[in-house]
Amino acid sequence: MTADRPGAHPEDTPTVATLVVVDDDGTDVVLDADEAAALLALTGGLDDATVSACPDCRSRTLACLALVDVLDAAAPHPRAGELVALAEDAPTSHCYVVDLAADCRHPRWRDPGFPEWFAVVVPPPTGRRPPRR
Repeated sequence: MTADRPGAHPEDTPTVATLVVVDDDGTDVVLDADEAAALLALTGGLDDATVSACPDCRSRTLACLALVDVLDAAAPHPRAGELVALAEDAPTSHCYVVDLAADCRHPRWRDPGFPEWFAVVVPPPTGRRPPRR
């Protein structure tokens, strides 16, 4: 049963992941469109935790400690606890946001943070390196 049919329930409609926050180990927190919009609105687009970002979409590299501070300072978000746990337990000082809703190949993301982000979110097969910009 789908939500657009009579008698359907909203919970029958599958949610679509639009934003993922992931660490180097592949631990992730997947947000649907509403959760992502609320998180970005409550945290000023995560700008204060951003180390590097694509100028054309919401994909970015975040400093884990700064992410915890931003979430602590923001109004409550239902997934904040999971995001804080991910940031605190991350094996490195960075975690990564992937914008699944954007059809972006990041052509204007030219700072040194792009190869790091790319290496984590698109792990290369053995012997392959991230593309040069």
